[in-house]
Amino acid sequence: MRFKAHSLFASVRYASAGIYFMLRTQRNMRVHTVSGFLAFGLAIWLRLPRLELAAIAIVCSLVVICEMFNTAIENVVDLATHRRHPLAKAAKDVAAAAVLASALNAVLVGVLLLGPPLWRLAIVASGGH
Repeated sequence: MRFKAHSLFASVRYASAGIYFMLRTQRNMRVHTVSGFLAFGLAIWLRLPRLELAAIAIVCSLVVICEMFNTAIENVVDLATHRRHPLAKAAKDVAAAAVLASALNAVLVGVLLLGPPLWRLAIVASGGH
């Protein structure tokens, strides 16, 4: 049995339901979403250039997208089997590793782009040169 959305509006509604499901059921999705908004808000507050804002938006959205794929893979594996199987474990572990890799990448980009202006602010606030 194959299901297909009959309109663009229906497709958007289904995608919105997926986002709502993620935010409602996945703690890590909430953490990644809030962290991304905070990082982007900080970048705006620091008046980073547009390309740096874009880089922060891209890496933050990549983390959220990886978290969505991770949850989808975990749910499909759970639907396919209720028994422990080495391949089921591997699929879940690799999906989780993708989230971790994207999150570490986002932290690195955040440190590289947000670190220097925050460091300058800290020096000015402390009365240094």
